Amino acid sequence: MATKTMTAVACAVLALTGAATAAQAAAAAAAAKPAQPAPQAAATAYDPALAARTGADAQGMRKYVLVILKTGPNPMPDGEQRKAMFAGHFANMERLAKAGKLALAGPFGKDPDGWRGLFVLAVDDVEQARALVASDPAVAHGEFVAEYHRWYGSAATMLIPELHEKLQAPAAPAK
Repeated sequence: MATKTMTAVACAVLALTGAATAAQAAAAAAAAKPAQPAPQAAATAYDPALAARTGADAQGMRKYVLVILKTGPNPMPDGEQRKAMFAGHFANMERLAKAGKLALAGPFGKDPDGWRGLFVLAVDDVEQARALVASDPAVAHGEFVAEYHRWYGSAATMLIPELHEKLQAPAAPAK
């Protein structure tokens, strides 16, 4: 297996660098590969319990609403109120994730169009998403405005919150 991978990589490098034509790269790969019987169809790894838990349809997909958070008309100045508003923003995201409604969230880098962050909400329609986003203190205050888009994506997206918990290091104890 490692030999096949190395041969394929070497052929790809030759083809990409122009040291060999695609035909030469294919011929080199064929010559390096020992004759093998046709592979058997791989057994499916379908997990019906996981599909049900993530809300997957027959294609392993589900409906979501993508929410783009943009800079709003009422930014809060730095200070304790702003800190409290963002603490509420993060607490709200955690609440929605634990309820199985927030599959993915995160900020954007500094953006000239005012894009600040995104949510991927596990709901069927925009009105449900609007109701959930209205509970966010940063949106309620006007720090952010939300833009909504229907999205059909992998049901595996629902696993991100539980995987994220396993990747996040514990907080250091306060001194």
